[in-house]
Amino acid sequence: MLVTGGAGFIGANFVHYTTQRHPEFEITVLDALTYAGDEASLAPVRDLVRFVHGDICDADLVEREVAGTDVVVHFAAESHVDNSLHDPAPFVRTNLMGTFTLLEAVRRHGKRFHHISTDEVFGDLPIDSDEQFHEETPYDPSSPYSATKAGSDMLVRAWARSYGVAATISNCANNYGPYQHVEKFIPRQITNVLVGAMPKLYGEGRNVREWTHVDDHNAAVHLILAKGRIGETYLIGSGDERGNLEITRLLLELMGRGADDFEHVADRPGHDLRYSNDTTKIRGELGWVPQYADFRAGLAATIAWYRENEWWWKPRKEATERRYRELGR
Repeated sequence: MLVTGGAGFIGANFVHYTTQRHPEFEITVLDALTYAGDEASLAPVRDLVRFVHGDICDADLVEREVAGTDVVVHFAAESHVDNSLHDPAPFVRTNLMGTFTLLEAVRRHGKRFHHISTDEVFGDLPIDSDEQFHEETPYDPSSPYSATKAGSDMLVRAWARSYGVAATISNCANNYGPYQHVEKFIPRQITNVLVGAMPKLYGEGRNVREWTHVDDHNAAVHLILAKGRIGETYLIGSGDERGNLEITRLLLELMGRGADDFEHVADRPGHDLRYSNDTTKIRGELGWVPQYADFRAGLAATIAWYRENEWWWKPRKEATERRYRELGR
């Protein structure tokens, strides 16, 4: 198994999950180790995997690695909305050209391909509604990040239809858990509290997300690899929707701080209001059920991980906050 982006947040957790639950796979991780990827995230399983430092846009390297594998699980992506608004060029290169490069190699060698995507490709939903995204929802991306992920999804669909590539796609809701970069919403707030700073809340904090533990996401990916129908897309989500203000206050409660001990910062442009995935298909067809149905317990476990693993996140914290200060957030 070739795992692209396997030193990033979800990819590294996927490698951990696979070595523990599916040891039949021999894993090669291909990662460019940009700021969001860190080989240290693989430290507990480093002796169990082969690591290749490289770029998914490097066609010769990708050709060699794909030729020697059976299945490619494609996590590698530029994925931070704020960064895409500041400089969209890396998102176009990695998310579009990188996916194209992988698909061409997979096509030539006849390999199985699974593409990890996001529910952000669908745009957003009204706050006060029961509407949900489903596999046939038209794409309506609102940031350079989600637009390039939407484009990469379309490439996978086209290569499956035009060339018969054995591909599947999953679009997941927001993930949380260990090894998530401190620029992201939940780890940023946790680590702010741990260093004695105040959590930061965009705007009024009304934006609603569906939070899925990274282990549940990766369990779903393995089900798709084992039983998913080729050419199909599957939505993944816990069903637990919470506003950013509610998340912030729950986090503060779990960390022993006051409910209003946070700071409002300017909202970002084009901030989607709400995401919600209809997961009937993956639950019905593949029998997927999230194990972290209790978000409070999952968040408490995540806080505990960051408390216990300062060695991992502390070196990233200062640079991340400096970048946010430059952006006024």
